[in-house]
Amino acid sequence: MIAIEDLRLAVTLARSESLSAAARTLNVSPPALSMRLRKLEALLGTTLANRDARRLSLTAEGERFARESALLLEQLEALPESFKQHDDQLVGTLRLAAPFGYGRQRLAPLLARFAKLHPQLRLHLDLRETPWPDRHDSDAVIHIGRVNDSSWVARPLAQNERWLCASPDYLSRHGTPHAPDELAGHRCVCIRENEEDVTLWHLRKRSARHTVRIEPALLSNDGGVARRWAEQGLGLVLRSQWDVTDAIAKGTLVRVLEDWQFDSAPITLLVPSRKNRSSRIQALIGFLETSLMAAAGNETRSSK
Repeated sequence: MIAIEDLRLAVTLARSESLSAAARTLNVSPPALSMRLRKLEALLGTTLANRDARRLSLTAEGERFARESALLLEQLEALPESFKQHDDQLVGTLRLAAPFGYGRQRLAPLLARFAKLHPQLRLHLDLRETPWPDRHDSDAVIHIGRVNDSSWVARPLAQNERWLCASPDYLSRHGTPHAPDELAGHRCVCIRENEEDVTLWHLRKRSARHTVRIEPALLSNDGGVARRWAEQGLGLVLRSQWDVTDAIAKGTLVRVLEDWQFDSAPITLLVPSRKNRSSRIQALIGFLETSLMAAAGNETRSSK
């Protein structure tokens, strides 16, 4: 007989790049997971996955079983909601994935408030370098930047401008740039994320547009590290508004070229495209839209 654990195994395998990654998600050892997979394949009488030490790929039968398993799990998790009283209390599990920095600094406090509003709800926050719904076991995903391609629906939460900043010490030693052409003569700190060309900066002011190619003095895939380098006087950094607002308020960073706009990095919630979303997802969408838009408005006003 197929068990719920078999359904979860299939869904996790479909969203993992290797057996080891799937084992970590399910909190079991790789040998135990391999044994469970062999037993499931024997029960079904078919091969579900091709695997070796490093790579994992599902067969056509495995992909079909994973899709149907995901639908069954969704129906099972939604079952308690059909019996709950209409008291606006959510039940079940809600899995949300987000980038490390934003997840720690901004999202986790919001989810604490959301959890207090819905004490019967189990919340799972999965922080990743580059979360994406097509690859991970999540009900919703926070994405920062352009959404190039996804089968999920993008719900805008906040505009999130990118601001160019530097420390007062750096500006006193190297001068403050007043035009885009001057940026090439400055040390710049860049953040490598979302496979974007982070050394090409696009600026605009009214009808004027300008593009500058930057040669990074320092480069990191961690935005928090890049911001701290800039605070230490190591160069200019182009960083999301949400990450530098506090530093600007404290005076450790100063915004430069304020009359120019850089490409924004919108904060987006990616949710399944299925029409009948659970009340958990609907409540999360409304809560985050209200909370993040209000926070972005407060930050913009405080920066002026």
